[in-house]
Amino acid sequence: MTEFGGPDVLKLTELSKPEPGPEEALIRVSRAGLNFADTHTRTNSYVRRATLPMVPGGEVAGIREDTGERVVALVGVGGYAQYAVAPKNLIFPIPDGLDDGTALAMIVQGTTAWHLYRTCASVAEGESVVVHAAAGGVGSLAVQLGHPLGAGRVIATASTEEKRALTLELGADVAIDPAPEGLTERLIEANEGRPVDAVFEMSGGEVFEASYNALAPFGRLVAYGIASQQPNEVSTGSLLRHSRAVIGFYLFHCLARPGMFGDALSELFARAGRGALKAVVGHTYPLDQAAQAHVDLRERRTTGKLLLDPSA
Repeated sequence: MTEFGGPDVLKLTELSKPEPGPEEALIRVSRAGLNFADTHTRTNSYVRRATLPMVPGGEVAGIREDTGERVVALVGVGGYAQYAVAPKNLIFPIPDGLDDGTALAMIVQGTTAWHLYRTCASVAEGESVVVHAAAGGVGSLAVQLGHPLGAGRVIATASTEEKRALTLELGADVAIDPAPEGLTERLIEANEGRPVDAVFEMSGGEVFEASYNALAPFGRLVAYGIASQQPNEVSTGSLLRHSRAVIGFYLFHCLARPGMFGDALSELFARAGRGALKAVVGHTYPLDQAAQAHVDLRERRTTGKLLLDPSA
């Protein structure tokens, strides 16, 4: 990328192989992960501001050149490529039996889903949880983690009948349409007539408002994205009147706290390894179709974790 803008700013280009620094390692990339955040980086509207020129992509799976290990890594930028450099402390061996897609699904989406339950909402035994975008990368894992992490009722939202059927297969108790009109009432109805205890919300705008209004006393809404690019404001008076909480979550703050990231990832790898957690891996695009992948992701055509194959 040499400019910010629409998907057409993503240009396939020949560059020199990156050189790792003293605390870095070079990875030969077999798969790069795509995230909704990448579409914000492309327009420079993400939490972290980007600088040009840049190779986008924050996560890769592949072979660590200095050790020959299969690894998954957080690279920050540079992932949409055949080779990428990662800090050594953000490189994690992929356990035997796990494929690249599963490893990539766990490193950002999986750890996010885990922290939504454990760190942010502190879901207690038997509480109801709403998972928006439940057929997506984070959502499909959050649905599966619900009952094992103590949720009593998992309510999924997804935009099509097919996606809603998938969320039920993954373990949701009920799946509903996320259209904003009437959403508050549908959420309460889906919780057997009771307001809900926790909501995992990454859209913003009207979906945020409707979800907030469905919260029970002491309910928590965790905002971990603003896909609609429509920010919300909540008054302190409303928080006091209803004993509600709104919690923000940005995964990369976990990296500054030793163990907070690695421990979650280890648990997720273990669950996946014994078949208790399934990564929903969606489409794999050739590297020169990164722009199309961004279009599909933004237009909600996709399911699960999306990948780029730099050798295709």
